[in-house]
This record gives sequence, structure tokens and C-alpha cells, in this order.
Amino acid sequence: MPFCYIEEIGKYVSQKVTIKGWLYNKRSSGKIHFLLIRDGTGMIQSVMSKGEVPDAVFETYDKLTQESSLEVDGVVREDKRAPRGYELTLTDIRIIQIAQDYPITPKEHGTDFLMDNRHLWLRSSRQQAIMRVRNEIIYAMRTFFYEKRFILIDTPILTGSIGETATTLFETQYFDLGKAYLAQTGQLYNEAAAMAFGRMYCFGPTFRAEKSKTRRHLTEFWMVEAEMAFYDNEDNMKLQEEFIEYVVQRVLDKSKKELVSLERDLSKLEKIRRPFERMSYDEAINHLKKNGSKIEWGSDLGGEDETILANLYEKPLFVYNYPRQCKAFYMKPNPQRADVVLCSDLLAPEGYGEIVGGSQRDDDYDSLVQRIKEEKLPLDAYKWYLDLRKYGTVIHSGFGLGVERTVAWICGLPHIRETIPFPRMIYRLYP
Repeated sequence: MPFCYIEEIGKYVSQKVTIKGWLYNKRSSGKIHFLLIRDGTGMIQSVMSKGEVPDAVFETYDKLTQESSLEVDGVVREDKRAPRGYELTLTDIRIIQIAQDYPITPKEHGTDFLMDNRHLWLRSSRQQAIMRVRNEIIYAMRTFFYEKRFILIDTPILTGSIGETATTLFETQYFDLGKAYLAQTGQLYNEAAAMAFGRMYCFGPTFRAEKSKTRRHLTEFWMVEAEMAFYDNEDNMKLQEEFIEYVVQRVLDKSKKELVSLERDLSKLEKIRRPFERMSYDEAINHLKKNGSKIEWGSDLGGEDETILANLYEKPLFVYNYPRQCKAFYMKPNPQRADVVLCSDLLAPEGYGEIVGGSQRDDDYDSLVQRIKEEKLPLDAYKWYLDLRKYGTVIHSGFGLGVERTVAWICGLPHIRETIPFPRMIYRLYP
């Protein structure tokens, strides 16, 4: 008889199949046993009736515990009342292993307990839905860039150059060569690749030793970063709009079932269409001050500030032209106004804050040297980066998108810790 995955069960109506998986839950009315079985691709209710299977098979029900592994044989039948529209009429059960005292029971558990058991919590239906949406988001991102003819370049995780600020670095001793750092961004290397390939992107883990306990922060997270030669900051923002629209609409199309199971309001995601809203940093500061914020011009926006601004609109909001003093050294000064740089942050609606940061890069050698010195960064470590301004420099721009914040927004999750299989936060390194 054929082996099949639950997600493909509809191909086998009226046929006898084998399913391999785990017992998610069970119930009985005495003469009829119901087993809810999962196999990683989905769940199916399996039914066996006394007298229609051998007594030994029927009595196997009593031995089975939550998350016991098993193989079952049965006949597939349509049932519109069933979650997937199908049920399995069991003919045989083979136990692989009986799980003893599975810690995560159907009762309510606290967050710390669930996080301590994250390796098991991933088996729950909610967590599986989130990870499936994450998977679809990542596939959509890769597909977008592939269809746009961007090339994927893998950038280093260990680096001798600081990409953002020295205060959020994880460092380690690198043999006899001094200190190395876990990459905060792949962007500097992206710029080198963009000068070779024109348009490229990287996708990988990034690290920030930021002592923040907010619902938006992880110390290890994944970023998609794109870099484009001959793009100014306006081109950059237009590409971000197209990118976000593509990802959200594809996920709506491909993962609607998972989003519904997470009780996500789909109507809000359906509104994510170009063009997005825009507001200058100056306008943002004025609005925040009128609404009671104590923020001063020159400060970066905090989480509460972003929430106030993003809640003004149903679409993502670009805040652009931030002060030079609160942004990274590599951003190009605005030719019309030296105290601000050509950059933007894209804020997701519904209070999810910044999901994308982008800028036009400083393509002038002398200007960039000055900024590196101002930040008291070691000039020698950036010799290769400065070479890009010596040998064929051009206008170029790029952006980085935080995968976990994007997953949290699209899924409508209250905290970022559920968006990645094994979250790393300042107070959590286990499991």
C-alpha cells in the first residue's frame, strides 16, 4: 500500500494508505476511538471502531500517549466536517515509541515554561502555522529577487569591520589577528558585490549585542539585504515598496489557511499595495511633539515613536532624511542639506515598527574617510571598503529587511520570540 503525507491525502480517496507520524491528541466514545495524527505536513483525524479492527489493534489506543510516534494504515474517505476534508478509517496501528510524560499538555502554560521547552513547543499547531508562514515569506523574498535578476552573494559572518555601531558588537579573538566581530550586517560586502554584479542581495544571520528586552528585539536575527548600483534613494524606496507588496500578497495567496488559524485580520494585509505613505524626519518630529513626545531633533526614533507614526496609516510608512548624527557613517549626506542623510526607515502598520532600513551610500572617498574618522573607527579596517570609492565609484543604494519583524507583522504576533525556531534574547540562550 502507498505511503503518503497528510498534505497529499486528497489524492488517495477510497484507497488504503500508510501514514507515519505522531499522536497529537485522542478521544473515545467507548466503541469508537478517534486519533488526531500529525506528520509535519498536516493533521488528520483517524477513526477505528470496535469489531471492525482486531481487538489488539483497538486496544492499542489505551497505550498511546501524546506525541507517541507511530505508523498507521487506513482507508481515506472524504468528510466535509473534518479539518482537511478527509478522515482515515484505521485498519492497523504500529507503535514506534511511547512518549512518557510529555511536558506540554493541552492545559495553559506560562511563556517561560514554553520557551524552556521550545524544542517541543514547535510541535504545536500554532507554532507550526507561524513557521510555515515564515517559510513562505522567505521563499517569496528569494523569488522576488530571482525574478528581478538579482544575484545572491553570501557575505561573511566573522568580520573585522564594524557595520553599524561599536556598542552593539559581539566580539571574539581571531587567532593571532586580533578581534573579530559577528556581523551586524552584510551591507559593506554587498557594496563590493554590487560594484561587480550591479544588483545583488544577501540573506543570513546577523547579530546585535543590544541590551533591549522589547517585544521587537532579538540578539540573533535574519536579514535580507539588497544593494543596487546606479540606484539613488528614491529608486531604493520604490524597490522596497514593490518588494513588500510582492511578499505580502504572495503570502496572502499561499498561506491563507495558516493566517486564518492565527486569527490574522486578512483585510489589513490586503491593503498593502503601492504606493506607501511618506513623511520626512522633520515632519515626524513635529507630529510626535504635538502628541506629547519629548523626543528632540537629532535623536533616532524609539519604538513608541514608531508606533505613534505608523498608526496614522493603514499602509507602511517611510520616514526619510534622518539627521546625520543618528545614522551610520556610510550614508550619503543630502546635497541640499548637510545635516541630514539620504536614507529611510520603513515602518509597518499596526504598531510593528521598523521592518526595513535603507539609504543611498556615500560614494565620495574624502567624505567617507571623514565620517570614519568622526566615528573613531580604525581606518585600516576599511581600506578595502574605501577602495570601492577609488576604482569606479557610482551612485548606489541598498536596504536591509528584518525577517523576524516582518513575520511578526504579517502573522499579527504580539512578540518577536515566536517568529524564529530558537530565539536568542539577552536573557535566553537555552535551548
